[in-house]
Amino acid sequence: MTPELFFGLLPITIVDGISLGLVYAVIALGYTMVYGVLEFINFAHSEIFMVGGVLGVELLIWLQKVTAIKDAGEKVIGYSIHPLGALIIALIFAAAGAGALAVAVERVAYRPLRLRGAPKLVPLISAIGMSLFLIDATRFIESLFGQFNRPFPEFSAQPFFSVPVPFLNVSVPIKDFVVLAVVLLMLGGLIYLINYTRTGRAIRAVAQDQSTSALMGIDVSRIITLVFLIGGALGGVAGVLYALKYGNVNPYIGFIPGLKSFTAAVLGGIGSIPGAMLGGVLLGLIETFAGTYLDPLTGGVIDASYKDIVAFGVLILILIFKPAGLLGKAVSEKV
Repeated sequence: MTPELFFGLLPITIVDGISLGLVYAVIALGYTMVYGVLEFINFAHSEIFMVGGVLGVELLIWLQKVTAIKDAGEKVIGYSIHPLGALIIALIFAAAGAGALAVAVERVAYRPLRLRGAPKLVPLISAIGMSLFLIDATRFIESLFGQFNRPFPEFSAQPFFSVPVPFLNVSVPIKDFVVLAVVLLMLGGLIYLINYTRTGRAIRAVAQDQSTSALMGIDVSRIITLVFLIGGALGGVAGVLYALKYGNVNPYIGFIPGLKSFTAAVLGGIGSIPGAMLGGVLLGLIETFAGTYLDPLTGGVIDASYKDIVAFGVLILILIFKPAGLLGKAVSEKV
């Protein structure tokens, strides 16, 4: 690979990596919040992310239909709603739907086990079962409408365009700026909630010690429900952003991004909100760099399809030397 080719590909690779990493980071926040409070992995979160994406895309398709402007010949000539406005509506709808679903999953699959004092392995198995149920339920509902793979709608009259960035000498799709803006707003809101509100103090107290929190008058079950609501809402937003970035959704899109986002949470230090963000962005950059440069650097011997091996290999190396993750802390057992 020549230096000209390497540096020519570098700006867009960095942009794509950060954009992908931010999506991973938002999903990872859902994993890390639940783990921080209950110390178990909600593997159904990847399917809550998927459902949020499906809900958002379905709403966008409906908005596209009802806002179409037609001429006398019934030919679509434009849309009366701006795509960014439609996207905001879809994000809110997906967050509400996915958040409500996460609360329902907690009530049905986790709370009865928690109240009975079941071993932590049991909710983990329940989470896997709920994950499979959500996949099949979504597949069944989507099949009723006759379309399994739903493309992200194109508002052709007002398309998502690219913006030239002079100092990078590259044109960045506006959707990447949208991803950045939405993620930063959500992260800022989450940090404010956790660190500067009474509810946030209650969440941190429950994460520290549920029994003592209950004695201090905190409704532990309500706080756990709130954590699932917030995590689910974040996953729903991430589902729409993922569909925006990659163009379609289906009932199976949750598995790989969910697995990688869980990896990002572990990489950054599961239970740490900054760690989830750092892990997501770092994983996105590693994956994108590997996908861009593996083929030219190896002369085609190793192509971009091996990018996941590189990403997980880096994770293994980091965890060997820092098992708690980059920003995680070793947790001593409470007595």
